[in-house]
Amino acid sequence: MDHLWTPWRFSYVSEGVKQGGCIFCEKAAADPARDAASLILHRGRRCFVILNLFPYTTGHTMIAPYAHEATLRNLDAETLGEMMELGQKVEAALEQAYHPDGYNMGMNLGRSAGAGVADHVHLHFLPRWAGDSSFMTVVGETRVLPEDLATTYNKLAGFFKC
Repeated sequence: MDHLWTPWRFSYVSEGVKQGGCIFCEKAAADPARDAASLILHRGRRCFVILNLFPYTTGHTMIAPYAHEATLRNLDAETLGEMMELGQKVEAALEQAYHPDGYNMGMNLGRSAGAGVADHVHLHFLPRWAGDSSFMTVVGETRVLPEDLATTYNKLAGFFKC
């Protein structure tokens, strides 16, 4: 068995996600002069870019809207557009700084989907390198899919027809 040591994550594992206020709202409301202490890399009009305090990989960045919303459907088009524009900027910055082989981008919407902060949408941006330790654990190279792909396709296809 291989062991991967990530001592910087111990406080997250042992203490869990801070209860109380929303970490994204607290960080966004902080004095911009203290952005370095808050790990905020950039403030846009509707969203901001922040480093993950407990990163899965070097350069693990998040893009969060200022609006405290739990779902994408509650965000307006301008906010969603800015999230993607900032994603392009994050990608360019990570490329220049780290030269990764690829990226994982993703959102965990809801606690059962793995969201540590379930009530405030945020987009994770993770640089990846060939041979690194994946941030997603797959046990026994097995995935459980409760529905066959054809059924899933048929359920969703109608939503995407123009």
